[in-house]
Parts: sequence; structure tokens; C-alpha cells
Amino acid sequence: MTHGKSSDQNRSLTLRDVSEASGVSEMTVSRVLRNRGDVSQGTRKKVLEAAKRLGYVPNKIAGALASKRVNLVAVIIPSMSNMVFPEVMSSISAELEETDLQPVVGLTNYVPEQEEKVLYEMLSWRPSGVIIAGLEHTDAARAMMRNAGIPVIEIMDVDGEPVDTAVGISHRRAGRKMATAIIKAGYKKIGFLGTKMPLDHRARKRFEGFTQALAKEGIEIADQEFYSGGSALAKGRELTEALLARTPDLDFLYYSNDMIGAGGLLHLREQGIDIPGQIGLAGFNGVDLLDGLPQQLATMDACRRDIGRIAARIIADRTAGTEQSSDTKIELTPKIQFGETLKR
Repeated sequence: MTHGKSSDQNRSLTLRDVSEASGVSEMTVSRVLRNRGDVSQGTRKKVLEAAKRLGYVPNKIAGALASKRVNLVAVIIPSMSNMVFPEVMSSISAELEETDLQPVVGLTNYVPEQEEKVLYEMLSWRPSGVIIAGLEHTDAARAMMRNAGIPVIEIMDVDGEPVDTAVGISHRRAGRKMATAIIKAGYKKIGFLGTKMPLDHRARKRFEGFTQALAKEGIEIADQEFYSGGSALAKGRELTEALLARTPDLDFLYYSNDMIGAGGLLHLREQGIDIPGQIGLAGFNGVDLLDGLPQQLATMDACRRDIGRIAARIIADRTAGTEQSSDTKIELTPKIQFGETLKR
């Protein structure tokens, strides 16, 4: 009769296990695993093979107590459920591939208290740097970042004051740019569909920029519809249907992201509505996933791959002591993609 693993199997491996498996002294094993000292290639190979065979993972924390840092970069983002942040994550990973730094991710669900908690946990591991979405944080979170003694790169947004360095776009400017293009195309009765915005600060800033540019031309938003929950195609269909039932003479719909915009596009096509003649549409983010739509949605690229790459590069360079620039704000410029839903 078996009772699961023996306690011996459950204990974690030690340097001694690797030493016994490789026939090399513990001190030499330690030197090999920490990449220190003059160890012959033959011995090094023997130790690494034994460690790999056993599944031994060195305790970096113990080694880090002397150096005060581990080779982790804390990446703190709101969610993985829309395409934006997985793409930011993969560009951070790609940029750090050639370095010793390893990104680890924490999710905040756009909740400031959750962000504070995740930041606290991650900083307690003494990472080499932090990449965090947005410029709005609690006072406690800002204090932790200010006093962490490591590079802190706030990404996605430059409308505000960074703790250390910000890499992103101006969402206010992005909103203004889209409004200007819509007005120039001759649309007059504009509806807005988007997230409930108290906590999605970037969506809020885009909306502010958008309404400001309309107001300048004497145009007010004719109607709007907000939702909470995942940015899904189904939501886009629902919101579009609700908005047009209420205000049927809208001639343009601006969505706070591409996913709900795609839902709106599918709904309107099913209704046989001529896009962009009768109603024009635009989203935001430039999500590649939507390349297969029956019509290419007008959108704006949020530069997220470049943002991830630049943020990771700054941390890698600072950690290596090779940073070139000391800019506290790096602003990228998003471009409008007209697609087939916005008249030129």
C-alpha cells in the first residue's frame, strides 16, 4: 500500500546532491553554478549535466543576499485578457533574451490596491528593475517605487509625471488625432462606446482628448454607451445595438478598443448597413488578431511592441551600467490606420 511520495523524495535538492552525483566537491559545484572562478571545462560540464539530470535549481536568493539583487524584472500589468499586454510581455521577453534578466509578471485587474499588493510582493524579492503599466498609482505604491533603488519604468502612457522614467504614447493626443480624422471625413453625429473609465486611466484620457477636439469644432458626442467586463466581440455587438436603437441617426461610432469595435462591425454588417458610407467606425490598439475581419477596422496603433522593447532595454542597460540617455519621458507617436471603415 503506497502513501504518495516519501518525505525523502519531497525534500528539496541541495548542493550536496549535485556534488555526490557529479563526484565534484560542494565548493566547486557552487562555483560552477554561480559562474565563478577558474573551473576546467570538463568539471563544469560534469556539474551542469548532473544538476540538469537531477532537476536542481540553485537558490538565487541565498546568492542574492550578498549582491542584494536577483536577476528578475517585475512586470506589473492590469490584465492578460486583451491582446495588448501579452504583446507587450512578449516584446519585453524578446529584448531580455540576450541578458541574464528574466521577466516575471503580476496582474492588477486595474485595481489600485491590488497593484500595491503585487508591487510589495515583487519588490520583496529584490528584483533588478520594475516595468509597470500606467502613471496612476496609490501614494504607498509610489513611495515603494521611489525608494526601491532600482530602475522603475512606467509604460503605455506619458500624460503625467513618472516616478523615474515613462515610455509610452500620449492618449490625450491619440484621442484628439482620431477626432480630427473623423471630422475631416465629414462625419457629424458621433457616438462613443467604451469601458467604464474611473480605473482605466488611458481610456479616460483618450476620451478626454477626443471630446476636446470635437468641442473645438462645435460638435458634441451625440450618445454614449459604457460597459464593464472583458473587451469582447459580444459586448461590442450588444452596445452597438443598444446605442443605435436609442439614437438611430448616428453616422460614426468610436470604440475605446478594437475588440468591441470588431463586434460592432459584425453587427452592422448583419444589419446590411453600408460601412463607411452610412456609418463609419474606428477602434484603438491596432490588434493584429483582427486582420481576418470581413472589413479592416480603422484603428490606431498603440506602439506597444516598441514600448515593451524600449522599457526592457533601459533596464538591461542600467543594470549593465551602459545607459545612453537620461530622458525621463520617451514619447512614441501612434499612427491612424484608416482601414476600410473610415472615409479618407
